[in-house]
Amino acid sequence: MSKPQYRPLQLHHKTGELFLRLPSPHDSIIITPPRMSDAEAIISYMNDPALYYWLEGPPFPYLPEHADYWLKKVKEGTDAAIAELDRANAEHPDGPPVIVSSCPVRCLREEREDGSDVFLGDITFIRERWPDLEDKELKESLAKPNAERPIGHPDIVWCIGDYIAPSHHGKGIMTAAIKTLMQEWAIPRMGVRQIRVETFTDNIGSRRVFEKLGFVYEKTNALESRFLNSGRRIEGMDILWWKAE
Repeated sequence: MSKPQYRPLQLHHKTGELFLRLPSPHDSIIITPPRMSDAEAIISYMNDPALYYWLEGPPFPYLPEHADYWLKKVKEGTDAAIAELDRANAEHPDGPPVIVSSCPVRCLREEREDGSDVFLGDITFIRERWPDLEDKELKESLAKPNAERPIGHPDIVWCIGDYIAPSHHGKGIMTAAIKTLMQEWAIPRMGVRQIRVETFTDNIGSRRVFEKLGFVYEKTNALESRFLNSGRRIEGMDILWWKAE
């Protein structure tokens, strides 16, 4: 896409969506905005024990109304991100890419030979909210100023939320996808300079993904009485950081 304010996003020739493509050997994977038609796949994944075992936020069991609510909510976010790029393009059509507040693409899809694609998962960059802290006042004292910092401020602490279909676990796709989003969008287009992530202490795979990306383990925070919506008790979270050099 030649317009500077949209770079490095491409425009899909078939769907008309903005997207990023992963590098080889995962170049059949693209990252796009969400679609309401993703609901069926999401419901299937969220009710699979190989996935919900590791997720804290989603309801369980995961019903069609949950998928519709989530898709409408995240679609509002990506639509707003695209509108932000449209405004930047109108105001600075030939200028260097401006710093923006969020990423317009987040949904992983695998392209098939017939031109169709399959929804695989989701990655999002959000401002950190310190979910591992059980002291509400301390959490608020950190999260509130972090949410109020202006777009592109180097002191913003970011976090990453992600999941991928169980059928595609262990293939290196999530590592490649997060790396692509960090290098191609979060760092140059959002001004991201520090990211704090939390992984359940028993989720070795998730921790390894971030360590491969240069995240450094800081500590483990024990949790006294944290239960997932599926009923599983979480004993603690490992905290890892990435910081720009």
